[in-house]
Amino acid sequence: MRSFTNGSRSASNSASNSASNSTINSTSRSAILVNLALALAGGFAMRQAFGLEPVWWLAWIAPAPLLVAALRSGTGAARLLVLAASLIATSGPFSYFALLMPVPPAVLVTVLLALTWTLVILLARRAMLRTASPWAVLAYPLLWCAVDTLMATLHPDGNWSSLAYSQAGFAPAVQVVSLAGVAGLVFGLSLVPSAIAFAVTRGWRAARVPALATVAVVAAIFAFGYTRIPAAAPAGGELVGLVSIDDFIGPRVPAAHAERIWAQYERHVAALAAQGARIVVLPEKIAVLAPDAAAPLSRRLATLAARHRLWLVVGIGTDDGGRKHNLAWLFGPDGRLGASYLKHHMAPPEREFLPGAAYDVRTIGGTAYGLAICKDMHFAGMGRAYGQRGAQAMLVPAWDFGLDAWYAARLSALRGVESGFAMVRVARDGLLTVTDAYGRVSAEARSAPLPGATLLAALPAQRIGTLYARTGDAFGWLCTAAAALMLLRWLWLWLDRRRRPVQAGNEKPAGYA
Repeated sequence: MRSFTNGSRSASNSASNSASNSTINSTSRSAILVNLALALAGGFAMRQAFGLEPVWWLAWIAPAPLLVAALRSGTGAARLLVLAASLIATSGPFSYFALLMPVPPAVLVTVLLALTWTLVILLARRAMLRTASPWAVLAYPLLWCAVDTLMATLHPDGNWSSLAYSQAGFAPAVQVVSLAGVAGLVFGLSLVPSAIAFAVTRGWRAARVPALATVAVVAAIFAFGYTRIPAAAPAGGELVGLVSIDDFIGPRVPAAHAERIWAQYERHVAALAAQGARIVVLPEKIAVLAPDAAAPLSRRLATLAARHRLWLVVGIGTDDGGRKHNLAWLFGPDGRLGASYLKHHMAPPEREFLPGAAYDVRTIGGTAYGLAICKDMHFAGMGRAYGQRGAQAMLVPAWDFGLDAWYAARLSALRGVESGFAMVRVARDGLLTVTDAYGRVSAEARSAPLPGATLLAALPAQRIGTLYARTGDAFGWLCTAAAALMLLRWLWLWLDRRRRPVQAGNEKPAGYA
């Protein structure tokens, strides 16, 4: 009887264990599928939120599902999920990168951007899992601020892909850059998904304080934005004409076609002058010419400006066979060449052009105007330099790539918000845009091939002093220092554990059962 009973118990225990294992395996598979779904949802949301035409409101929450998936997964699974989602997120601009460079470098840039996302999220995950303090929620925004600040300072293309530019089309959100620069907006944008993920994985009781702090920070950003922007743009202002013809005058363009383009520009300038324009801006690098061809063109444009008694800004390239320059010529109503500004920052296709280092501010009708060219306005340091020199408006010839028309125009407008000036930006293969010192679009039109496109608008030029113009990237460097201290602390703890084996029972992450 005992043998039969023991056998029954053994069979019963075996059946129970089998059922338990089946339940565990089923739960494990379910968790894996949920985490995969969260990661994919996050990746596709980030692709929409941080693309060339971003969805501004989605950027505040898009990374949250991926952060939740990373926190719920083991280390190996988290790495795979985050990398896959990051590749999805950064794949959006690939066709744009392929316009700027050969396909292999375009692939490399896409992968490097994905690896940046992966590194930031995995480091933030480590902080949230290994730190009991609720303020581990700050790891993710601090790391992104550090990456953004270092990219803006060290990378030749700056922080072109900054999370902050997802908000460039929504003026109330971007006003915070007038205080803390782009890093201030990056911090707020990153804090929200971090707090959401923290609350989902740790529960409301543990996340209550950081959640309330996050709400307070976001409310302050939007409250400041709405109260800073005046109800209407300043009245009056100079009438400014914008002209763009997409056709490029290259070395292989027939002389007859080149003449048609220049003649059409002249007709547009005359028409805008007749409508009252006192300043007319043409796009970047309309032609690249040898010095012997550039000299008669300069005289022709000077005559055009004098004939219509206006200020004329023209983008031109020169090539003497050994040195290339990307210039913005400013002709006065007296027919003189008043300025020849040399572009500072080159786009990838024009690395052979020599960069400039000088800034140019000219007073026209009592208003201080600064000169810059296209990519110059992708750098906060350029905008700040002009803000410190008292510029009330910027005149910016540009040449975009079609796909980035909206992004390039709005990114540039943020320089005005940071440092307090309006902007006239005229792009080929892009937009003709007039913005005020709050980043609002006063007038806009799309460029076109011959016969081109024009725009006439009153420029809301005004000088608005900003904290950022005085302090620069102080907030970004403060966040960078905090992120560096956090990483150094981890390194110290890791080295300490290498010296002293971890005791049994202490392997679980802090803050988790």
